[in-house]
Amino acid sequence: MNQKKLVYRRILLKISGEALMGDADYGIDPATILRVAGEIHDLAEQGVEIGLVIGGGNIFRGAGLAQGGIDRVTGDHMGMLATVINALAMQDALEKLGSQCRVMSALKINQVSEDYIRRRAVRHLEKGRIVLFAAGTGNPFFTTDSAASLRAIEIGAEIMLKATKVDGVYDSDPMKNPDAVRYEKLSYDEAIVKKLGVMDTTALVLCRDQNVPVRVFNLFEPGNLLRVVQGEAIGTLVE
Repeated sequence: MNQKKLVYRRILLKISGEALMGDADYGIDPATILRVAGEIHDLAEQGVEIGLVIGGGNIFRGAGLAQGGIDRVTGDHMGMLATVINALAMQDALEKLGSQCRVMSALKINQVSEDYIRRRAVRHLEKGRIVLFAAGTGNPFFTTDSAASLRAIEIGAEIMLKATKVDGVYDSDPMKNPDAVRYEKLSYDEAIVKKLGVMDTTALVLCRDQNVPVRVFNLFEPGNLLRVVQGEAIGTLVE
């Protein structure tokens, strides 16, 4: 077990829904979600308080549905429900490993989740439970990145960790441009002005105005999550 000192004691981890697909084109890959859950579980076992937001893009994207002719508000509500499905799947995976979890939804779905109440969420974290924040902000036109920024601020997270499939933020798409350069550090305003795709502008402005640093890193490199919480300069830091 890596015994280096932990730099952060309370974090907000944002995972895209696509990260749960594995090599599939749609839905949830059981092996992938168990592997991700394993890293989160190990971190919680070391005493880190973890809030978790998972997107819904592996199932539905509200904006994409709207382009296809569905009412945008309806599409966004469908996307929120997709995040609830992902949160329940992650809760199941984490509980199989022995973690205590709570799913808290911004939409009222009392038979499968708790309502999101800030004070209750903080109490769950203090008791060592992993809290999965589902259904975004509960409002249409807001992304799950914005929801993650908002929840990070509300629970007093020391940092927001944005887990991706690439090892940070680049000046262009590293999948298309082999000469793309990775940033080790960015200011919020640089990320906004250069439109680097870190997060949407609303999410970045929320973090900027409340001084919540954001680290973008590759979740699919085993051990990276722990190394980030131990303070290693992995990926890109936005502050």
